[in-house]
Amino acid sequence: MSKTLRKGVLKTWKDDRGFGFIQPDNGDTDVFIHISAFNSMTRRPLRGDVIWYEAGADTSGKFKAVNARIEGLEPVLQAPKPARKWLWLLAIALGLVSAAVAAFAFLF
Repeated sequence: MSKTLRKGVLKTWKDDRGFGFIQPDNGDTDVFIHISAFNSMTRRPLRGDVIWYEAGADTSGKFKAVNARIEGLEPVLQAPKPARKWLWLLAIALGLVSAAVAAFAFLF
């Protein structure tokens, strides 16, 4: 699918079910959008919000909105997760230090 940003208005939104439909500005047919399409937004979408999105397709080939954001809201920046290899190295280092302290305490 195209990586072109498209714009539309959130025509319907079922907050309890986490999905709705966008009415595109270009007059095309309504586009399905799921809550998972909104990456790190500061609030949940509301009917009438202006939505910027990319067109995607689900497993059955139907069009849907992906990589969406609500106009006027900045996404919440999340701190990057530490690489797992550093966690493993830290665990090994702590294990070696613990073993050395135990051996020292046992011998003296």
